[in-house]
Amino acid sequence: MVKHQPLQVYERQLCLSCITGIYGCRWKRYQRSHDDTTKWELLWSFILLLTFCLLLVWFYFWWEANNDYNEFNLFLYNRSRKWSDGTIPILATTAAGFTYISFLVILALCHVAAGQQLNLHWLHKIGVTAALLTTIIAVISVNQTWWKEWDVIPISLQATGPFLHIGALAAVTALSWIVAGQVARAEKTTFQVVVLLLYLSVLLGLYVVPLYITSPCVMDSTNLKPRPDVIGHQGAPMLAPENTILSFQRALQMNVTGLETDVAISTDGVPFLMRDHTLQRTTDIEKIFPERQIDDASFFNWSDIHHLNAGRWFLKDDPFWTVHTLSQREKQLIANQTVCSLEQLLRLASYFNITVVFRLRRPPPGHPYYHSWISDTLQVVQRSGVPQSLVMWTPNEDRAQVRLLAPGLVQTSLEKQSPQSLHEHGISRLLLRYNQVNTQDIREFSQSNISLTLYTVNEPWLYSVLWCSGVSSVSSEAPHILRKVPYPIWLMGPDEYCLLWVSADLISFAVVIGVFIFQKFRMSGVHHYNPEQIMLSAAVRRSSRDISVMKEKLIFSGQPQ
Repeated sequence: MVKHQPLQVYERQLCLSCITGIYGCRWKRYQRSHDDTTKWELLWSFILLLTFCLLLVWFYFWWEANNDYNEFNLFLYNRSRKWSDGTIPILATTAAGFTYISFLVILALCHVAAGQQLNLHWLHKIGVTAALLTTIIAVISVNQTWWKEWDVIPISLQATGPFLHIGALAAVTALSWIVAGQVARAEKTTFQVVVLLLYLSVLLGLYVVPLYITSPCVMDSTNLKPRPDVIGHQGAPMLAPENTILSFQRALQMNVTGLETDVAISTDGVPFLMRDHTLQRTTDIEKIFPERQIDDASFFNWSDIHHLNAGRWFLKDDPFWTVHTLSQREKQLIANQTVCSLEQLLRLASYFNITVVFRLRRPPPGHPYYHSWISDTLQVVQRSGVPQSLVMWTPNEDRAQVRLLAPGLVQTSLEKQSPQSLHEHGISRLLLRYNQVNTQDIREFSQSNISLTLYTVNEPWLYSVLWCSGVSSVSSEAPHILRKVPYPIWLMGPDEYCLLWVSADLISFAVVIGVFIFQKFRMSGVHHYNPEQIMLSAAVRRSSRDISVMKEKLIFSGQPQ
């Protein structure tokens, strides 16, 4: 006869199976373990956490560097001589890598919360290693080629710091559930003390972080200075081809107070607008003069330059992903644009009574106007009829002579100097990249009556930070975007910020204390509870519950046949 032992009953744990299966390919119940994680796996957990932190910084860097994507693409173009949006593959791979690593971190935390042994699968270890090495190489590459862009992180933290602090505080507070569970479940006092001290150190560090967060947007609203003027950098290059009449007209439609450009001089002495050293990127020179594509733009005469098309490249390359927003008529206008001369721009500025600032590039050696480039350009300015007070003169060469011949020009420096040095040289304005000054510098220049213009400011968050800092004007490739910023994105009084900070800390502290008490009470009665323990009595279960019944063992006994 057959004698049956009581059946063993298992609860179905699909969620736990998925967690351990995806993380370590431990899909079966017998593959899982509640033993302590090995030192080797703890090392991999540390590597995973390190990779997550590094990718988080890398992702944040590229998110905030959105203000300078065009600068980065120009850098790539100058190296490869082929236009492409290099930010797309970087953003795609960064987003994919960060999502993957974040998912693994969440799975690891779920393991810890469930009391499961960590055992990262070897395929994931390869993925984590690849993500770590790729990110390190990318960071080194940026550090060597675009090192000045790292300044965007501390600058952006002036806008995002208070909110990132609250987010980090919420995340660490949520981790208290896992930490409290580990402390309550642990049997070794040393382990409990170490975990508790580490967690409390991080938590207390976050509580006092606001003491070190500085933002110009934390100020009394009555001290906010007037809205900074917006100068069209190359016109409005997101809406029309840069340095064309159409681009400047579109900028004027966005209520800019000035226009900024770069000037080169042709072989017949005509100053014209060109950002690059060659005509290859922004004209159709490859069709008209294919053998001279890489020649310096200054070695062409004005007649040849003026007959080149300076608009079709914009429709083809779509550098700012804005062509799809244009009407058919706008596309036709763009397709017929030509290179603009400095005199044309000055006459346009004179008509609309707006400021013009230009960087004058000296012709290469051997150029007919290599020695007379300053005087020839000054003659064009005087001949255009534009009021001298509307022209910001930037070349340092022969500045004293220029002041004698045209005393009404606004002397402007492209180099950061002390206010005393600027006054000694008769310079009243500065044109600098936005990362070259801090809030203290801005206040000192303002107190010394030095007008400061910062470039290139395309993002509302950066415009808001500079506004709160007291900048008088900015140069932007996106005047149509900044036009929609009538007030800083956020402005908070010191008392309001202090109240927000203290309230967040108190709420966090109360939640953490509550979680630790609850976990201690919850674990006190089931300190050695195993979530997968086998229930030997099926009779205590109601038949209505969804359970899986497995017959572990059959013992055959009986009379021999």
